[in-house]
Amino acid sequence: MKIGELASMAQCTVETVRYYEKEGLLPAPGRTTANYRSYGKSHVERLCFIRNCRALDMTHQEIRTLLNLLDLPNDDCSGVNQLLDMHIGHVDVRIAELSELKEKLVTLRLTCPSEQSVDECGILRGLAVLETVPRESRQTHLG
Repeated sequence: MKIGELASMAQCTVETVRYYEKEGLLPAPGRTTANYRSYGKSHVERLCFIRNCRALDMTHQEIRTLLNLLDLPNDDCSGVNQLLDMHIGHVDVRIAELSELKEKLVTLRLTCPSEQSVDECGILRGLAVLETVPRESRQTHLG
């Protein structure tokens, strides 16, 4: 099948297919005599697997690790379990960060309980002096 058919079957774009090939997550396809890419069922399955992992916010490195494990069907799945346990830990950290963010936003919203002039807006004043944590100190695997 051609790249457009593959993209359609996996519910993604042609650009996504090319990107995953470039990243080494999707193996390079064979070529037709006219030099068109020629994909097979294994490409569809692998691309759907990658898409599902991305839907779970897994990084390319995590997906790469899972794909490497997938290519060793006779090995035990302890590596898969470890990776998923670590990813669950990353999600826990992100949930805590989002809860903290919501708390800050709610507190900020309470500084301006009614309509007033922009000059008197407690939210805008609060944003001017809000203490924030630099992005590089985040604890998640996404950075």
